[in-house]
Amino acid sequence: MVTSGLQLVSLLKPDGELEVSLASAATPRPGPDEVIVRIEATPINPSDLGLLFGPADLETASVTGTGTQAVLRARVPERAMPALAARVGHAMPVGNEGAGAVIEAGSSPAAQALLGKTVAALGGGMYAQYRCVRAELCLELPQGTSAEDGASAFVNPLTALCFLETMRREGHKALVNTAAASNLGQMLVRLCNKDDVALINIVRSAEQVQLLRGSGATYVFDSSSPDFARDLTEAIVATGATIAFDAIGGGKLGGQILGCIEAALNRSATTYSRYGSATLKQLYIYGALDVRPTELTRSFGLAWSVGGWLVTPWLQKLGVATSNALKQRVARELTTTFASSYSRRVSLADALQLDTVRAYGKRATGEKFLITPNAT
Repeated sequence: MVTSGLQLVSLLKPDGELEVSLASAATPRPGPDEVIVRIEATPINPSDLGLLFGPADLETASVTGTGTQAVLRARVPERAMPALAARVGHAMPVGNEGAGAVIEAGSSPAAQALLGKTVAALGGGMYAQYRCVRAELCLELPQGTSAEDGASAFVNPLTALCFLETMRREGHKALVNTAAASNLGQMLVRLCNKDDVALINIVRSAEQVQLLRGSGATYVFDSSSPDFARDLTEAIVATGATIAFDAIGGGKLGGQILGCIEAALNRSATTYSRYGSATLKQLYIYGALDVRPTELTRSFGLAWSVGGWLVTPWLQKLGVATSNALKQRVARELTTTFASSYSRRVSLADALQLDTVRAYGKRATGEKFLITPNAT
């Protein structure tokens, strides 16, 4: 019977100092509908970094202590503090998802059915050796599937699936995705190929263009290319894409995409309207790889919309039955359509080392890290 384990926590102090450390956390006895998961693998996603470091300037980061006693400190700019008032003084556990073995289970049939099984789990606080979660937040992994295979079973796969659900339910027939060489982007390429959905991928280097083309992508464009706008417009003409999902967030890219959709729609216009095309052009921002303000140069008429997009509300909108069906599809295709890859594996203590923090803090494409909390 496990009574405690290490957990990574992020604490913001009133003076703007962010402190990230390992704490000993009590492992509660599971309630009737709960299980204890021994976390063996948990990914570092961009959404996790938002809680782990927030807007802290990692150039100011320093580490004292070694091993499990290490403490990382960094400064949060004063201008960012008002938006963070609710988290000041609270040591917050980090990690959206993870996977491992169920070592204890509550009395309910659903909990008991998971005892001894390898599961993926959702519910926060996964950068820990042990986690007590509700059985309904666990996904039993197929026999022979490792915890590493299942560590990223929720955030990226369900995001990719919900992109397609959003597209279909809002009446679009093809989509655009940015930062497309990421684990999520590569997953989306495989999913769209499997489901016969036209996908336009936007990346940030020629090397990433070759990577995605080698993965089976048809339309891939480097946003730094001088011919980017022309090539993107031609692809939108070919596919009919009128919805885009943007992980970049800041800068001019989102506005460029809307402008290219408008230009493509005008190719088939039979009459001129000073209000632009009547077809809705939708841009959803789901990330913040660029933290600058979002710039929109109004070259796309008046039938457009820009909004934030998050997978959790979409799953709630879909309802329990549809959400469960999507999760079961993920389980069936976990090592194919929804497979993830990692560049480095680190322990909880290693995750606090300064060179490691600066490496995964860059959020670089192809540099996805995996934490192994119980590695020896």
